[in-house]
Amino acid sequence: MVVLPDHLHIIWTLPENDFDFATHWRLIKSHFSRSHPSTEQINISRLKKSERGIWQRRYWEHLIRDELDYERHIDYIYYNPVKHGYVDKPVDWPYSSIDRFIENVIMSNTWSVGETEMLVNLPIR
Repeated sequence: MVVLPDHLHIIWTLPENDFDFATHWRLIKSHFSRSHPSTEQINISRLKKSERGIWQRRYWEHLIRDELDYERHIDYIYYNPVKHGYVDKPVDWPYSSIDRFIENVIMSNTWSVGETEMLVNLPIR
């Protein structure tokens, strides 16, 4: 998982026989929103629907097809803070689960060194 100032990326496995991404996202967004003060500007449309201005209304779901697809999504997610200019290396972003991957030896802490151009343009769809 990587949380950025204006969006987040996550790979998760829903419980068996549970395909309701929408409800899970709604619960995550509402729990998060209730724990933070409402200081953002909210337009009329969002106000009428009792929505916060911190979330996009939509989400993008993708079923991981195979190991290569999984690896590409992991690379894209963890490299995203670098892509957006927040840090120079993925391991420097504090709002990421990359440390867990490194701790469990799923990836090296130097995996993106020298791969900047490839990772910025990863085709994950």
